[in-house]
Amino acid sequence: MPPFDAEILARLQFAFTVSFHILFPTLTIGLAGFLVFFEAKYLRTHNETWLVLYRFWVKIFALTFGMGVVSGLVLSYQFGTNWSEWSRVTGPALGPLIGFEVLTAFFLEAGFLGIMLFGWQKVGPRLHFLATCLVATGTAISAFWILAANSWMQTPAGASLVNGQYVVDDWLAVIFNPSFPWRLLHMTTASYLTTALVVSGISAFYLLTGSRRDVARQAFSAGMWGVLLLAPLQIFLGDQHGLNTLEHQPIKVAAMEGNWETRGGVPFHIFAMPDQKEQRNRLEISIPYGSSLILRHDPAGIVPGLKDVAVEDQPPVGIVFWSFRVMVGLGFLFLALGLWGGWARWRGTLYDAIWLRRFAVSLTPAGFVATLAGWFVTEVGRQPYTVYGAMRTEDSFSPSVTGASVATTLVLFLIVYGGLFGAYLYYLTKLVCRGPDPLATRETEEKPEAIRGARPGLVVPAE
Repeated sequence: MPPFDAEILARLQFAFTVSFHILFPTLTIGLAGFLVFFEAKYLRTHNETWLVLYRFWVKIFALTFGMGVVSGLVLSYQFGTNWSEWSRVTGPALGPLIGFEVLTAFFLEAGFLGIMLFGWQKVGPRLHFLATCLVATGTAISAFWILAANSWMQTPAGASLVNGQYVVDDWLAVIFNPSFPWRLLHMTTASYLTTALVVSGISAFYLLTGSRRDVARQAFSAGMWGVLLLAPLQIFLGDQHGLNTLEHQPIKVAAMEGNWETRGGVPFHIFAMPDQKEQRNRLEISIPYGSSLILRHDPAGIVPGLKDVAVEDQPPVGIVFWSFRVMVGLGFLFLALGLWGGWARWRGTLYDAIWLRRFAVSLTPAGFVATLAGWFVTEVGRQPYTVYGAMRTEDSFSPSVTGASVATTLVLFLIVYGGLFGAYLYYLTKLVCRGPDPLATRETEEKPEAIRGARPGLVVPAE
């Protein structure tokens, strides 16, 4: 099998594994924050509903956290096997960042996850709450280091290429590279927004079926507050991140917009069929001056074109173009859900609007789709480089790896990951169908000894 086939297969393998893996940290980062909120509300109000919500969602967190660990392990092995040249060249800059993620985030999560899951009758309520906070902090720190490393590949800074390897000149410049702040905020907000959609969607399902209404109302209210606050914030952060990308990766933006010629007054293409071979679009449906207004805040603003670089230096335009539209389109659906929920709350019909609940249920998995679409824009738009503008993907591949070996492991990954994901969905479905346990059961059978003496409160749904 020719070498270029091995490279393509290795790229497909890494794209598959990283896309599979990103689903789980996206949920655990956001869900950890919700768990902190649930436990804090219980400790402050002594309302048993918040405790039941915590005990329900922590099971989903533990299941998802385990899947994230298992699915992420193989990524580091692929760096060494399939992408050894990339590892050799970038290792002095990126290796310590990945190591810091393990030393600071993973150890913090692993150290306190046991207390969070099994420490109810072993420690006091404040220490247990501290464990929940530290696990949530660990997930945020993990995102910090991983996104610092990824952002450096998008906008390398603080290191110089010396004798075929990057040598760090300024660690702060490496970590806080030009695209890192906006990328960190954008991805973290995406995680919390995705989780808010999951919480509100599952709670809306309970409300529609008429089961566990006392608990579902609390969670639905919390989830809809999250969507209302996070959806417009995410749109703002996406706009700022796009302006940062325009400054540092103009060809990626040209692919996102499907714009071939550098010019002013560029329309926003709602629909188009980019033809990279002919270097033009087919079947355009556009908003006049839209791209110039979005990117330059000026209807006559100049927008870069793909033809500014050679064809071999252009990213795969079709994937970037359509992934961007999927992400943006879903973002505005999330905004619509949040505004609808806010209007229903103001009218006092938040728990009675049946179409609102159906809309929330339909958008339950949509946050994951938007997150994947955003990652496709980011990673495919960086091509043909692994280190943008400095190291091409074809030069990052391991020269001794054969197409047959990569194909074999790719098939094995598809089988194993398919089985793992099937098992995950099976147990997740069982947890959701079972739902939060009744309050009476928690009080008489499973209520933690450390907080059994706390002053009980009335179970009043949060508005």
